[in-house]
Amino acid sequence: MKNPLANLMQQAQRFQETFQKTQEEIAATEIQAEAGGGLVKIRMNGKREVLKVEIDPSLLQEEREVLEDLIAAAFNDGVRRVAKLKQEKMAGLTGSLGIPPGFNMPF
Repeated sequence: MKNPLANLMQQAQRFQETFQKTQEEIAATEIQAEAGGGLVKIRMNGKREVLKVEIDPSLLQEEREVLEDLIAAAFNDGVRRVAKLKQEKMAGLTGSLGIPPGFNMPF
């Protein structure tokens, strides 16, 4: 009969490898966020790094504050989308451990 502690250590090692792979997938994923009905678009990766900002030329005629608000809203949309992506990807991983849904991992 196999040592229960050795079995537990193997399971922990497999979980750690799967967890690392999932984190790498999330970091490499790119999402598109927007505000103002698509007038401001932001491409962001899973590390919440902004990769590209697109501003519709019609906004350049608006007041500066309007443009600033739309950029902030697009960025916030991106942050929410990344958080949702992380939650969805980690739900399957943590579910196998019996961790309750919605539990925020410290990373």
